[in-house]
Amino acid sequence: MLGAFYYVVKKVIVIGSGFSGLSAAACLAKEGFDVTILEKNKTIGGRARQFEAEGFVFDMGPSWYWMPDVFEDFFALFGKKVSDYYQLVRLDPSYQVIFSNPEKADVLKDVVELPAKMPELEQLFESIEPGSAGKLRQFLNEAEYKYRVGMGEFVHKPSHNLMEFADLRILGSLFRLQMFTSLSKHVRQLFKDERLIQILEFPVLFLGATPQNTPALYSLMNYADMSLGTWYPMGGMFRIVEAMADVAKEQGVTIKTGQEVAHLETSQGKVSAVVTTDGNRYATDAVVGSADYHHIETRLLDAENRNYDQNYWDKRVMAPSSLLWYLGINKRIPGLKHHNLFFDEDFGIHSEEIYTHPKWPSKPLFYASAPSVTDPSVAPEGCENLFLLIPVAPGLEDTPEVRERYFNLVMERLERFTGADIRSHIVFQRSYAHADFVKDYHAFRGNAYGLANTLLQTAFLKPKMKSKKLSNLWYTGQLTVPGPGVPPSLISGQVVAGEVKKWSVRQ
Repeated sequence: MLGAFYYVVKKVIVIGSGFSGLSAAACLAKEGFDVTILEKNKTIGGRARQFEAEGFVFDMGPSWYWMPDVFEDFFALFGKKVSDYYQLVRLDPSYQVIFSNPEKADVLKDVVELPAKMPELEQLFESIEPGSAGKLRQFLNEAEYKYRVGMGEFVHKPSHNLMEFADLRILGSLFRLQMFTSLSKHVRQLFKDERLIQILEFPVLFLGATPQNTPALYSLMNYADMSLGTWYPMGGMFRIVEAMADVAKEQGVTIKTGQEVAHLETSQGKVSAVVTTDGNRYATDAVVGSADYHHIETRLLDAENRNYDQNYWDKRVMAPSSLLWYLGINKRIPGLKHHNLFFDEDFGIHSEEIYTHPKWPSKPLFYASAPSVTDPSVAPEGCENLFLLIPVAPGLEDTPEVRERYFNLVMERLERFTGADIRSHIVFQRSYAHADFVKDYHAFRGNAYGLANTLLQTAFLKPKMKSKKLSNLWYTGQLTVPGPGVPPSLISGQVVAGEVKKWSVRQ
């Protein structure tokens, strides 16, 4: 018995073992479905995979742990807690931001550290801009409301159509949620100092639009950042993947790696089987596509079974891709925190070069993560583990020469900031960019973060979770609802599992 319903246990194939795929699989298996995950790569986790080299342990993708409540809620579905699987620590400072303001170096020393405790954070804002502590409280109170409504209402809807949002309570919240005001305008109404403005705008940098074109609704990200805090799972972000895989297996999920899907066989308006590149054929009653939506549509399905044509995809606004480096350094590096944002170049110009006039950035901002500052297990003793990232436009030409040029540019600034020679102490180096995202994940246009969260690509205006042509095919993950990011991916998997269950009951 499953709730108030009885139905025959059905076989479900989940394509991809990223966060949304693992989430969907675990939730479906909990409801009695016979679930198999087919993963293209040799290891699970999708963009959140991990690898080891020369004694260093590198998380390949996500490095920020925000919205801890979303993770707790997921594990609670199975009677578990986060602490049953990994140790979570709150970072303090949450991160530091490196600016270029030499005329005010006596005040800032070019660096702003964001403390975890709210009284200290308010004091910091006040020291930079008198009167801003009270405005920060106001800003975060509004952001908390958006977070509670957004995460409690919006993101858990499958967004099949507008009528899902016709609830009077939700409609009445639209203006309070500031769906039609830009984040930039909202922030600048309260704060004048450019450093504070950039700190408050930075969380949306990866959502797929400039702050001027991002709804002020997404100040909910600031609540997640400043109020709920920045955390880290000891051992790395891959601990989340391992924990979710353990949960899935506990529910009876079978995970098969090295199984790249080549084609979805269809019959009478349904997917009847999933065929892999090595010729394996998996008969199924339903399919959940957690791999790249565009790839599934254009490469695995015949044209008549696709939701969208190529013209539709070409018109989508994508979130950024990334140029990444994984570095093993044979010494410790002074001056670095766990998370370091280098805003020592023009924030506005870089945003324009990602979103408005896409090209390789002229003077990029970049991010440096040094998890070995917090976690000694990710590097040999006395060494530093570095993860460097430049957010860049998707679809750019990715060449070794481009990677080398930007590596030297970033290292010059990093060495200048730390006052340390880093390049001659590198014992391991690996780069990763557009071509790798395509090769490893079939990522549309080499994107790293999925579809942009613009107003016209929000909720029911995103690519549909449900196939319009095949009655037993659904999509989940960063190219459909609710959108990009680790917590939304976990929720996306839960939502799609609920939709599959509803479908099964109707059969």
